[in-house]
Amino acid sequence: MSKTALAVIDMINRYDHKDAELLIPSAETVVPVIADLIRRARRQAVPVIYVNDNFGEWRSHHGELLEHALEGPHADLVAPLQPDTDSLFVLKARHSIFYETPLHYLLQQQGITRLVLSGQLTEQCVLYSALDAHIRHYEVIVPRDAVAHIHPDLAGAALRMMERNMDARICESRDLWP
Repeated sequence: MSKTALAVIDMINRYDHKDAELLIPSAETVVPVIADLIRRARRQAVPVIYVNDNFGEWRSHHGELLEHALEGPHADLVAPLQPDTDSLFVLKARHSIFYETPLHYLLQQQGITRLVLSGQLTEQCVLYSALDAHIRHYEVIVPRDAVAHIHPDLAGAALRMMERNMDARICESRDLWP
C-alpha cells in the first residue's frame, strides 16, 4: 500500500519578488484550496511537508520565514496556510524540492511512496519537483486547482508534461481525501 504525503511548495512568501504581481492573482485563487487540502490531509493523518525557498537567507529557519512573511503586505496569502506543530518543514535554495535538500531521505524514513504536490509555481518549482519525484520513483499527484502560476499557458503545458512525461495524476483537489 502506498503511503502519501502532501507537499506545500513555496507558499510561505512575502510576494515582494520579480513577477509577484503576476503571481498574486493565481495565489489568491489557490490559497483557500490548499488550506482546505491541508485540513483534509491532517484529518486523514497524511503528513504535510512544507518545502520552501529560503530566499537566499542562509541563516533562516522556517519560523523566521513564516514570521517575515506574516509581517509582509500579503500576509493574507500566508496566514491560512501556516504549519502546525505536526508539519514537517524543509528549506530549499533552488526550484526543485529535492535539489540538495534532505527531502528524499525524509520521505524514505517516513515510508512515503506517493507525493501530492501543491503550491507555486506550476511552470517552475512544481514542474521540476514532479520530474525529480518521478526519477526517484515516487507516484506523483498534482491537483490542478492547488497550484499557482505566473503564466497560464506555461502552467497548462507544465501540467500536460507532468501527466504525459512523468506519469503524474492530474486531478482536482476534491478528488483527494474526503
